[in-house]
Amino acid sequence: MSAGRDRRARVLTAALAAALLASVAIAVTIGVAGLGPLEAWRILASHLTGDTTADTGDAIVWSIRAPRVLTAALVGAGLAAAGVVMQGLTRNPLADPYLLGLSSGASLGAVGVLLLGIGSTLALSIALPIAAFLGALLALGAALGIARLAGSLSPTIVVLAGIAVSQLLAACTSLVIVVTAKGDAYRQVLSWLLGSLAGSTWTTVAIAAAALALVYPLLRLHAAPLDALTLGDAAAEALGISTRRTRLTLFVAVSLLTGAMVSTSGAIGFVGLIIPHLVRGLVGGLHRHVLPAAALGGAVFLLWADTLARTMLDPREIPVGIVTALVGVPVFVVVLRHARGTAWR
Repeated sequence: MSAGRDRRARVLTAALAAALLASVAIAVTIGVAGLGPLEAWRILASHLTGDTTADTGDAIVWSIRAPRVLTAALVGAGLAAAGVVMQGLTRNPLADPYLLGLSSGASLGAVGVLLLGIGSTLALSIALPIAAFLGALLALGAALGIARLAGSLSPTIVVLAGIAVSQLLAACTSLVIVVTAKGDAYRQVLSWLLGSLAGSTWTTVAIAAAALALVYPLLRLHAAPLDALTLGDAAAEALGISTRRTRLTLFVAVSLLTGAMVSTSGAIGFVGLIIPHLVRGLVGGLHRHVLPAAALGGAVFLLWADTLARTMLDPREIPVGIVTALVGVPVFVVVLRHARGTAWR
């Protein structure tokens, strides 16, 4: 049984990796500009070889499409991996990266920076992820603090505390917007809160890639402790796992990852919720199998969701968070209907 699951996990991971590469290659050729696939690939190849030409097609493919496609893939991978860890930490199959108020905290920090009206694009690109991470960390600290006041850091208490913190910070974000946002700033913030990758640049690619490269190996190293935590704290302690230290480490790591992803894309729901479910249904519950497959699956899913968001109402585009919700809700209903808890066995 174990050998069969290992083989199935390797096959799925390889298939998703191939699908991701193919998706990136195809998505950069899709857009309203009328550039054919061969022309788009020629432009990308010219940048890789250093033989570039400054024209409209080059600007569209290299400066707009390519960073947006890569940012979507990286954000999808990060949110899916964070969702896997949150579900394991809380032993709650409905958990996602935003469960403990991380998204609300990150949104509050990022909205504050957006409404400050920082003139320099470089300064904004630096301040935004820092503010989002600090906001996510604030939310995490508040949730853990409330849980500690309640006398327990059990998954149930932490989740309830996180829901309260999420509602409080969401209200604070709305208050800040109502009081300070005017004109175009209001429209910009609203689009960002709904989840949008329209402003993706090579800087956002670097931010998302750096966060994923920093945090994912740590999550992967904690795959076995996460397996133990899903059995309950008593069983994990009996296996020599420090549940308190492991939870704190992983909560902070997920806060960093979520804050970085939210700073580049806004709040995008359902990626970290449905992708881990789908993957667990295919490969079982071992985190060494689920983490890489979920990250790749999340990358493919968000890449195509964003491609749909920017093309389905051509020449207008809609926030990608709307697309992920429209797709995610029915998929999640189907998953709940057919899973019946098998993914957690």
